[in-house]
Amino acid sequence: MEINRSSLFAGLLIGLGACGFLALGGLPGAIIFAFGLIGVVLSGTHLYTGRAGIMPLKETPVLVRIWLFNVLGCVLLGLLVWSLGGESADRAQTVVAGRLAQGPWRSFLRAVGCGLIIDIAVWLYRTKQNILPVLFGVPLFIVCGFYHSIADVVYIVAAWNWTADLLWYYPLIVLGNYVGCNVRRVVLPQA
Repeated sequence: MEINRSSLFAGLLIGLGACGFLALGGLPGAIIFAFGLIGVVLSGTHLYTGRAGIMPLKETPVLVRIWLFNVLGCVLLGLLVWSLGGESADRAQTVVAGRLAQGPWRSFLRAVGCGLIIDIAVWLYRTKQNILPVLFGVPLFIVCGFYHSIADVVYIVAAWNWTADLLWYYPLIVLGNYVGCNVRRVVLPQA
């Protein structure tokens, strides 16, 4: 599958998971969110947080392209949630306000935690062909209060509350996910 379409589809899958989280909230929403990452690993599509820990630095332009098309898929679903309004759009506003209230340093650290969990879950799926780490990893990062840079696009767009704080927030989440996705590579370089 061509990388742009693959990345767009991965963004749509993660966006659907984020929509499920907005619809249900709490632990049920966190469990339903796993649909997105399960869909990504089973379809073999390109997700920023699934690739950031395995791509060499020389392939950074490819990783940026993956991220961009992931974002596009989530923008589309965020617009859908925003246009429908209701409880999901209201919950998106609450989610975004809560994230921005954490400030830059805590937001970055929460993104590192998410990147670490997602990278380990995807790595275990790839090496052991076992879906359980993905099934449990997604709810784990959500109940821990960690931030996923791709899913957050759904929340930001659905909240439709554009503030200057997003200018520091979103880049730090992308960077934090990247750092978290590379912890395993540093600790277990042979893996």
